Amino acid sequence: MTTRDPQAPGLAALAGLIADETRAACLLALLDGRAWTAGELARHAGVAASTLSEHLSKLVAGGLLAEERQGRHRYVRLAGTRVAQLVEDLAAQVTPAARRPHTLREAGAGSAMARGRTCYDHLAGRLGIAVTDALTARGLLQQETGFALTDASLEWFGSVGIGLERGGRRPLARACLDWTERRPHLAGVAGAALCRHTLDAGWCVRIGSERAVKVTPSGERALSELLGIAEGALR
Repeated sequence: MTTRDPQAPGLAALAGLIADETRAACLLALLDGRAWTAGELARHAGVAASTLSEHLSKLVAGGLLAEERQGRHRYVRLAGTRVAQLVEDLAAQVTPAARRPHTLREAGAGSAMARGRTCYDHLAGRLGIAVTDALTARGLLQQETGFALTDASLEWFGSVGIGLERGGRRPLARACLDWTERRPHLAGVAGAALCRHTLDAGWCVRIGSERAVKVTPSGERALSELLGIAEGALR
């Protein structure tokens, strides 16, 4: 008589889906929160389009990716926030390989990603940590027993014009371990809303083809006025 946990086969299948370098590269790329074409992902992963198509089909069938077709193009994105959280949490457990960049462009891209980037739908890197620290210092976020917004924070988000979609299964605030800073940054509903607002308001702009973002001059002023983050600190 077996006592094996009935979830074991499913967990093994899920791990098997991720345990492939090409598929892992696709999942990490899609942490930018956008939909990519199969061709874009193939070039990013450095494999043939036919090979990438097989990998995408497995990820879609396994529930990790969602797809849609527009004309000749096949677009894929992460299937939702729970998948993004899974990928983020796993990636944070991996120590980045210590290798020297081969080109100035590669070095610049790595520096930009560390300075500021999107982590699926919230801010990460030094930018994400700076915002998280500023919210905490102002009593808008507490971290003692896990991330949680304070009453003052709810008022602050409203005053800034950032709406929070409450009532769903996703927590208002969640700690997400930053893989470059090795400290948690703000995720959850509040993290996503804040990230979306910074992009919509022009406080941050995306740069390059990766997840990197940079703070604009107007963003520096806004973050300084609203959170006390020194202008120039995130350049």
